Amino acid sequence: MTDARTTLHFIRHGDAVPDDGHAFAGDGGYDGLGLSTKGRAQAGALAERLATAASTPLAVYTSPTLRARETAATVAQALGVEAVLDPRLREIALGDPPLLADIAPAERAAAVRARLDELAHIAVRDGSWAAVPGAEAAASVRERMTAAADAIVRAHPGRHVAIVSHAGSINAYFAGLLGVARDFFFPAGNTSLSTVRFTGARALVVRINDTAHLERLERLP
Repeated sequence: MTDARTTLHFIRHGDAVPDDGHAFAGDGGYDGLGLSTKGRAQAGALAERLATAASTPLAVYTSPTLRARETAATVAQALGVEAVLDPRLREIALGDPPLLADIAPAERAAAVRARLDELAHIAVRDGSWAAVPGAEAAASVRERMTAAADAIVRAHPGRHVAIVSHAGSINAYFAGLLGVARDFFFPAGNTSLSTVRFTGARALVVRINDTAHLERLERLP
């Protein structure tokens, strides 16, 4: 790494949870879903914030899931760049089989919501997903996220970079930076900004879970 100061803005994707009763045909579960109406509004608010910031990101990286790619595309368009796919930024693998194949389309949204609620309960209770059969090892998540971040720092010395990922993986990465034992220690909001600044190999955590750009959306009727 160089001594240039490089700033990484980790972003959780926008909301992608469908309303109960919403029918969709895919059987790949949550990872097959794009942004909801709410999620598109969140991504738009984030893109506006980043595009008008004093230090505008000059590159965008994204997880391969659809919800992340759609969030990144909105941000990248506002910044006038192309989003770069990096599989290391994916969410924690939980070993789930296809969730929806045997569920009627009109009932699939409720099934996805129930599964997400279950996983959130486990994460808050345990600080990890170790209780989930087949879950990716915590050390593996921290290792791949760190490798991705280090590569991005090397590729963009002295720049600001936006990175669209997921609540679990972002938690694990920042836990590693801060020496936190729990792999899940804060409730990352949709399109939240969690920022770390590198000077050489030294990392300074600047903020975690910043959703100030969503305040105007919350005031809308």
